[in-house]
Amino acid sequence: MRVETVGDGPAEIAVIGGIHGDEPCGVHAVETLLSADVEFQRPVTFVIANERAQERDVRYVDEDLNRAFPGDPDGDTHESRLAHELSMEVADCQVLALHSTQSYEGLFALVDEVREYERRICPRLSVDAVVETCDFTEGRLFEVTRRLIEVECGFQGSATAAENAVQVTREFLAAVGAFPDDEAPHREQLPVYRLTHSVPKDAAEAYDVFATNFRQVQSGQTYAAADGQEYVAESDFYPVLMSPYGYEDVFGYAADHVGTLES
Repeated sequence: MRVETVGDGPAEIAVIGGIHGDEPCGVHAVETLLSADVEFQRPVTFVIANERAQERDVRYVDEDLNRAFPGDPDGDTHESRLAHELSMEVADCQVLALHSTQSYEGLFALVDEVREYERRICPRLSVDAVVETCDFTEGRLFEVTRRLIEVECGFQGSATAAENAVQVTREFLAAVGAFPDDEAPHREQLPVYRLTHSVPKDAAEAYDVFATNFRQVQSGQTYAAADGQEYVAESDFYPVLMSPYGYEDVFGYAADHVGTLES
C-alpha cells in the first residue's frame, strides 16, 4: 500500500484509489493530484490501496478488499491484513474512494445513508445519482468510517473513467475545504436511491442484461437472461450496478427511488 500525505499537520481527509486492482481510474487520479502543481488548503492523505493486485491487473489477490474490512493484522489473506492497515490510516478521515464499473458509463456516488454530511458534500460532485447502501455495507470500507463517499467513475479501464476520477477528486477536495471552492459545482437536484436487495443469477455460460441502470424496471418486464433463460421482474425496481459479468453470483442490485438532494 502506498500512502502519501500532502500539506502540514495530520490529515483529516483521504482519497483512496486501487481498492480493486483492475480499476485503474482511482490510481490515475491519485497520481495526477500528487504530481499537480497545486497548493492544498488542508492536509490530505492519498492512498493506492491494493498495489499487489494492481501489479497483477486483478480485482484482488486472495479476497475482495472491499468485503474484508475492518480486517485483521494477523489475517490469513493479503486483503484481510491490508484492510486492517488501511483502516488504521483513514479511520478518522473524511474519505473519497474511487471505483469503476462494468455497468454504467457515468458517475454516481454510494453512501451508507444520506445524513447531514452527505447532504453537504454530494451535491458538490458531478455525479448523476446518490445510492444509499444501507444493509449492504458488510465488509466494506463503510465498516471503518461513515464519513465515506464511494464514487463509481465510469466504465472499468476507460480513459473517460480516469478523467472522471480526477475531476470528482478535485470537486471532493473543494467541498471539504482542501481546494478552492470554485472547483466544485452546485447541483440543484440529485436523485437518491436506496438498495433493497441483490438480484441473483444462476450459473450459466452466457449472460445478458436488458435493463438500464437507474431506469425503472416494471413488474412483468424481462430484465436479464442466463443461457437464454429469461428473468422477469416480480415487482417494480430501479437497477443499480446491473451488468452481465460484473459480479460472480448476482446481476447487481435493486433499489427504490427515495428522494432528491438539493444544493
